[in-house]
Amino acid sequence: MMEQDILKIGSEQIPYFRTEQFSNLMIENEMLMNKCVKASESARVIFLTASGTAAMEATIMNLFDKSDKLLIVNGGTFGTRFKEICDIHGFLSEEICLDHGEILTNQHLESYENNNFTGFLINMHETSTGVLYDMELVSGFCKRNNLMLVVDAISSFLADRYDMSEYNVNATILSSQKAIALPPGMSFVVLDGKAQERVLRNNVKSLYFNFKNYLLDGLRGQTPYTPAVSILLQLRERLRKIDSIGVDRTVEEVARIAQDFRTKIKGLPLMITSSSLSNAVTPLKPIGKVPADEIFKYLKDHCQIYVCPNGGSLSKVLFRVGHIGALTEDDNSELVNALIDMNKKGLL
Repeated sequence: MMEQDILKIGSEQIPYFRTEQFSNLMIENEMLMNKCVKASESARVIFLTASGTAAMEATIMNLFDKSDKLLIVNGGTFGTRFKEICDIHGFLSEEICLDHGEILTNQHLESYENNNFTGFLINMHETSTGVLYDMELVSGFCKRNNLMLVVDAISSFLADRYDMSEYNVNATILSSQKAIALPPGMSFVVLDGKAQERVLRNNVKSLYFNFKNYLLDGLRGQTPYTPAVSILLQLRERLRKIDSIGVDRTVEEVARIAQDFRTKIKGLPLMITSSSLSNAVTPLKPIGKVPADEIFKYLKDHCQIYVCPNGGSLSKVLFRVGHIGALTEDDNSELVNALIDMNKKGLL
């Protein structure tokens, strides 16, 4: 859900972007984005008109090459995506494979200590299963082993605590949807100084996804190719609002909405499947007779309420309820009342 004033910006005529005014907007967006992720002063932001998956692929292309050896945490759909990208580009990689809902522990990492890896890829929040990984654990491992740390924080940013400098993250991947609560279409890659050095050194066989061009044009507040101008205008307004109240307070509000929902569903035949939850989403496994995908369809068709379905092998096992964007406790109550009514009718 998007706030009304942000929606209004998206309905306005699109200004020409090769102007000083647009450059000033982009310079402000970069400053505010770095502030939100608590990046170092030297950090730069790549503004990429593409999906989060494109940002994942572009980041790997620009930071690594075939001399690298990458370690991937794979606990679901998005961990698998990191692996697929590495395989397509011929980059040597190994996976730490976790069962659905399983958390990452030091025991998983122990066997990979001092094993000549050069990079570590992780989705801070494996959105498909609702598992939030321990970034302090990951940070310590990468620091001990001198690994380049790449974090997809798309679904946890502004929902959970995140400190790029404290966690020694070299590249943070974000997208315009999720808790930033804008239309999909823009992705952002925040690069620290070490990551920028890699970008400038690597020879990337791509025109559109070559970060060198973005870093150069970004110095004057521009992108090398036509961006999603409306979303970038909306982004400035959204980041200004976040800056005015503070990132910590923004996260606390999402946490409050999440906890309210989790309290209200107690007693229903729905099991929360993760022991390490993000504030962004609650993963729910139906323990009654009705599969998850049928619950999603009923809520959509009969209640005009959208929850998050899963795909593949999890489609009948798990659905997710989001707590990000312009949601309220009343929205939670409307959904919970619908679920209670379904339970009374034997539809859970």
